[in-house]
Amino acid sequence: MKPLTMLVLLTTFGWATLVLAGCAAQQLTLGEKERIVFFGDSITELGVKPNGYVSLIRGELKKTHPKVEIVGAGVSGNKVPDLLKRLDKDVLRKKPTVVVIYIGINDVWHYALKGRKGTPKDDFRDGLIDLIERIHKANAQVILCTPTVIGEKKLGENPQDLMLQDYSEVIRKIASERNLILCDLRKAFLDHLRENNRFNKEKGILTTDRVHLTQAGNALVAETMLKKLGI
Repeated sequence: MKPLTMLVLLTTFGWATLVLAGCAAQQLTLGEKERIVFFGDSITELGVKPNGYVSLIRGELKKTHPKVEIVGAGVSGNKVPDLLKRLDKDVLRKKPTVVVIYIGINDVWHYALKGRKGTPKDDFRDGLIDLIERIHKANAQVILCTPTVIGEKKLGENPQDLMLQDYSEVIRKIASERNLILCDLRKAFLDHLRENNRFNKEKGILTTDRVHLTQAGNALVAETMLKKLGI
C-alpha cells in the first residue's frame, strides 16, 4: 500500500475534521459545535484561571467558533493512573467531541519527590492506550500532548531530563502508531528556552517553580494547542 499523502476523515453532526498527512495526524478543523475537554493535572487545573492556557484558548475560540464549549478537567497531582480512574466521571459523562490529554509531568517528577511514586514507563504507555481506546469508543477525538519541562536549564542539565525525554518519546510513538494528533509541547518549550534562557535559569521564564506555568508559559501552551485545533 502506498503511503497516504493526505486523508480527511469527516465526522457527523458538524464535528471536527481530522487531517492526516503521511501516517501522522496534523490538526483538527473544528466544526461549529464542539465540546473540547482538557484532561490533565495541576497545570490544567490552573489553566482555567484568568490567563491560564485553557482560558486563553476559550477566549480565542470565542472569536472564531463561538458555539464551541471548553471544559477544564485538571486535578493537582494527577498521573496517568489517576486519569484512568476519573475518565468516566470527569470526561466521558460530559460527552466531548475532542479530548486533549496533557499529562506526564507527575508521572516522572514524583520519582524525585519524597513520599510520592512515579509511574513505571510500561504502565504509563499502557494507561495512555487504555485512555485513548475508551475515549474513541465514546466517539471523541484525541489530541495527545507531550509534557513540558521539569526545570528550564539546557537540555541534559535538569535532573530528570532523560526520563522526561523518554516518556515524551512514548507519547510521540503512540501518536504516530495510532494516527493521533500530537501536540508536542516539550519541543515547543525546549525551542523557546533555547532562544530565551540565555542565563540558563532553572525557572522564571516559562515556569514559576520549574513545572507550573508563568503567563508566558500559559501563552505558549495555548498558542501551540490552538495550532492543533486549526486556529
